[in-house]
Amino acid sequence: MLQRIQTVYLLLALILTVICLCLPVGFFVPDGMGVSAVMNNLWVNTPNGGNDFSVWPLFAFLVVTCPVCLFSIFLYSNRPLQSRLCVLCILLNIAWLAFYAYKGFFSVEEGMHFKMAFAAVLPVVSIILYALARKGILKDERLVKESESFRIR
Repeated sequence: MLQRIQTVYLLLALILTVICLCLPVGFFVPDGMGVSAVMNNLWVNTPNGGNDFSVWPLFAFLVVTCPVCLFSIFLYSNRPLQSRLCVLCILLNIAWLAFYAYKGFFSVEEGMHFKMAFAAVLPVVSIILYALARKGILKDERLVKESESFRIR
């Protein structure tokens, strides 16, 4: 199973997704003096000590991506389905990025600005890894089809 490079790409993407789930993805920093709010995938730690759960879709996108990716790793014998699951993971990560941009840059309260954290880059790297995995899966599928056409003759 791990002898295929696309499996390694999928495993790396899964690891990066889990790391992104665990780390803060941004900070709402006040323009003047004050305490910044930390944005995680599930909530925003507000300066007054409470939690704002308005960013829960970030968590949902990544939590759905994890089992889909894990399921895709073990589907090495069904390459067409594995390829489609890679596309689904790419779309879920793009949805994560779109919602992240909306919450981070367009819905910032007045008197604050948004600062990205390192973990926000991890879904972009995951998208690249899913694309590389899909490319390898499709290459394997072409090889299998070509070898089957030789056997028929």
